[in-house]
Amino acid sequence: MANIKSQVKRNRQNEKRHERNKAVRSELKTRTRHALEAAEAGEPEQADLLLRQAQQHFDIAVSKGVLKKNTAARRKSRLTRQVRTLLG
Repeated sequence: MANIKSQVKRNRQNEKRHERNKAVRSELKTRTRHALEAAEAGEPEQADLLLRQAQQHFDIAVSKGVLKKNTAARRKSRLTRQVRTLLG
């Protein structure tokens, strides 16, 4: 446990940020899973809509500093390729 006042505050801030970042990452995983499930079910228009929503959430994660720009671009690219492959 920290004894220094500034370190106690820093620990509180880090905990808040950790929870916020965890929520954003969890949302990304959920959006990705929904897009893939729609593609596997053979619903092209639904999969397309969910894919766009997932891509938007990747961009939101970048703007919040949860992901780096290239990481988000790579994940969006891989997800798009997966969905297109599943849809045929």
